[in-house]
Amino acid sequence: MHLGKKLFGSLRKDIFQPYLVDYGLPRKRVFRRIVVLCLSLLLSKQIKSEIRGQRVGVVLPPGLPGFVANFALFFCDKVPVNLNFTQGPEINREILNSSGVETVLSASAMKIKFPHFPWPENCFWLDEFLNEITSNRWLILRTCLLALLFPRLTVRQFHVPAKGGYKEAILLYTSGSSGKPKGVPLSHRNLLENCRQLHDLELFRAQPRVLANLPLFHSFGMTVGMIFPTLYGLPVVATPSPLDYRLNSRAISEQRVEILLGTPTFLRGYLKMAEHGELDSIRYIVAGAEKSPVSFRKRWEKKINCQYLEGYGLTETAPALSFNLPGEGKRCGSVGRLLQGVECRTIDPESGAETDREQGGILCFRGANIFSGYFGDEDKTTEVLDEDGWFKTGDLGRLDSDGFLWIEGRVSRFSKIGGEMVPHGRVEEEIIGVLGFCSSDEPILVVSAMQDEKKGEKLVVVCTQPVDQARVRNGLMKKGIPNLWIPRHFIEVDKIPLLPSGKTDWEKIRQLASKPD
Repeated sequence: MHLGKKLFGSLRKDIFQPYLVDYGLPRKRVFRRIVVLCLSLLLSKQIKSEIRGQRVGVVLPPGLPGFVANFALFFCDKVPVNLNFTQGPEINREILNSSGVETVLSASAMKIKFPHFPWPENCFWLDEFLNEITSNRWLILRTCLLALLFPRLTVRQFHVPAKGGYKEAILLYTSGSSGKPKGVPLSHRNLLENCRQLHDLELFRAQPRVLANLPLFHSFGMTVGMIFPTLYGLPVVATPSPLDYRLNSRAISEQRVEILLGTPTFLRGYLKMAEHGELDSIRYIVAGAEKSPVSFRKRWEKKINCQYLEGYGLTETAPALSFNLPGEGKRCGSVGRLLQGVECRTIDPESGAETDREQGGILCFRGANIFSGYFGDEDKTTEVLDEDGWFKTGDLGRLDSDGFLWIEGRVSRFSKIGGEMVPHGRVEEEIIGVLGFCSSDEPILVVSAMQDEKKGEKLVVVCTQPVDQARVRNGLMKKGIPNLWIPRHFIEVDKIPLLPSGKTDWEKIRQLASKPD
């Protein structure tokens, strides 16, 4: 099945129910599903006549223009490439060139706000299109009636494709937290299967209202924030940025949002900025993309009286692999049970031999939601995908006897010191405990490493506050932490470097850590 055909069918349902409340427009607007469908169909027709090339760039935040742009590209069987407009122009210029994108769909306000983005010669401005189309009410009414009364005729007239399967549906780029972003083509099958897996979770069956403010260039925002709620009838409240806490809190309060999507980095600001009672409607926090500290989860659940549900996934897996559920479906500190149809095995980091899943190792997954290889990079693909379809994530973890998945770090976040594997994440947690930083609203310290002639590597702590090194050393020794695990190098910075996705920028952290004393 083609994603465009599925979206067409979904947008025709429950036409009189509000579907999208957009707080990113000059004034808040409420759109019904049939209106979004018609605008997307009309835009798809214009794209076919004006835009060449199979891949088309999209530079838009969540909201009506961003949704309509992507839906229209699906309807005309083109591949949207949602670009990270907050990162450096050199990376985006390289992505535009390598992906073959000649035209970008955006809005004139975005060009003003992001003048350093490498805007190509061919840009299609969605605000101009929407202003022109919405002024022609007869055209919209006619298209709405056609879609409602004669769906088969509409599909033929607008050439909505029916067959998708293993064809490329979207092209996303990884966050680049560990280096250069990699292109991840996701097929129609990948996306539709992952959405089905999410729908199988009882959590979403009651069609709760969702706040969609995660960027569309991130797989969490693309799949969970836009495609999934559209396919399965969840009402969406859209705001343009996860960092505009005042606007987001107001939208949550006014629209009685029940599910808030986010990463821990993006979620911290709500507890600090939201006014009394604004978040009371939230029943569930759906968190992912980075590990949630236990103390942070408890603060959310205590202050807002909601359930903090953490999941796990990657861009390469469309993205969801596992998820915690309320009640017995939740284990504090885990990332939940695997979604239906996802297989897991673990391998030894050094030998590559399969290990007992309860013992753990590098996590490998197989399933219909997992991509088939990186865009234009066979070497990287061969590194992570084997002939049987197993995807090697680079994350270390284990699957306990009850089926809960526990993430214990990344291979890249371990150091081999004096022949012993030292986990950076564990060292971070222990130092934070010694210093009493557990309740901080902002990330305060991370552990990295630099080369050492005697022992191979040595740990480096990058922190935003002065640290009493003797206190850290004595505190860790009292906890029984091995001497090799105790850092002796500390670097103070103004702020822990983060990517636009909210993840830690490990490449910049490594650069800071590797600077000579």
